[in-house]
Amino acid sequence: MGNVENVDRGILVVLSGFSGAGKGTIMKRLMEKYDDYALSISVTTRPPREGEQDGREYFFRTRREFEELIAQDALIEYAQYVGNYYGTPKAYVEEQLRSGRDVILEIEIQGALKVKERFPDTLLLFVTPPSARELEERLKMRGTESADTIRERICRAKEEAQGMPGYDHLLVNDDLEECVDMMHQVIRSEHRRVLRNQAFIQKITQELSEL
Repeated sequence: MGNVENVDRGILVVLSGFSGAGKGTIMKRLMEKYDDYALSISVTTRPPREGEQDGREYFFRTRREFEELIAQDALIEYAQYVGNYYGTPKAYVEEQLRSGRDVILEIEIQGALKVKERFPDTLLLFVTPPSARELEERLKMRGTESADTIRERICRAKEEAQGMPGYDHLLVNDDLEECVDMMHQVIRSEHRRVLRNQAFIQKITQELSEL
C-alpha cells in the first residue's frame, strides 16, 4: 500500500497552555517517546549560563545582531523579557521543516496567535488540566511559589482562556501518557489533511486521466 502522507515537508506546531498545565513535561515525554520531532531553538540576547552552548540551548546573539534579525524579517516571532530579546529564527525552523521534521514551538498565546496570522498552516495546540481546581492544585503542589504568585497565575489563566477558541486542538492533560499519545496522533493526522496534500491530489488526478 502506497504512503499517501505528505512526507516532503514537516508541520510547524505551536504548543501553548496555562502555567501548571504540564507543557514542559509533555514536551520532554513526547521527545523521549517519538523521534519525529524537532524542538525549535530560540535566539536570545541574554548571556549563556554555565554549561550552555550556542546552537544547543539557544542561539546567543548581541542586541545589535538580534535587531538586525528583526529588520531582516528573519524571526517568526519575538518578544522582550526582563531586558532581553527572545525569538524564533525562521531559517532554522524552515531548514527542519524542509527536512521533513515537524517543528514544535512552546510559546504563550499572544505569540502563538501571531505565528498563526503570519503562517496560516501552523497547527495550534492548547494544553489544559481537566479543571480549574486541578490547575490550582498543581500550582500549589510545586511548592515553589507564594500564594500571591499562584493567584497571579490563576488571573493570567483567566485572561489566556479567552484565546483558547483560536486554537486548532485542545489537549486535556489528565493522564500524561494519554495526552502525549493524543498530541502525536493529532500531528500525524494533520499530515493527511487535504490542504497539505495538493501535490499528491494533482499527481493521482493526472494518473487517472491517463488511464
